[in-house]
Amino acid sequence: MHLTLKTETTKPAANNVLQQQERFDVFVKRFNHERPHQALGMKVPADVYVLSARVYRGLEELTYPFHDATITVTQCGRICFQNSKVSLSQVFAGQNVGVTQVGERIWLVAFMQYDLGYFDDETCRLEPIENPFGPKVLPMSSE
Repeated sequence: MHLTLKTETTKPAANNVLQQQERFDVFVKRFNHERPHQALGMKVPADVYVLSARVYRGLEELTYPFHDATITVTQCGRICFQNSKVSLSQVFAGQNVGVTQVGERIWLVAFMQYDLGYFDDETCRLEPIENPFGPKVLPMSSE
């Protein structure tokens, strides 16, 4: 699907973002409503899609009882910490993160059970940890 999407919508790229979005919208309509799929017995996805009975209510409010502080990330992706701003990411906007002191001036920021990175309270620059959301794969043996 990704190769088909790329071939049909980005080769060549549109002149601007709005035209590119229009190409994506046309592709999605054709892909889901007009183009039969072998994996679906030559039906279109719209013919077999069933709306979920469960309502998505988002994440429950996150708390961090074992951290020094629970801080809500601003809409611009920062936390306000001791009269300073620490940039995380807009992806976390509106969500709570936990902050724990791990050294004299060093703090750890966590989201749910994931450690995101460290910052010192002088520069307030977050140094990210290697992708905490990536696959947990052990290195292959050299034998």
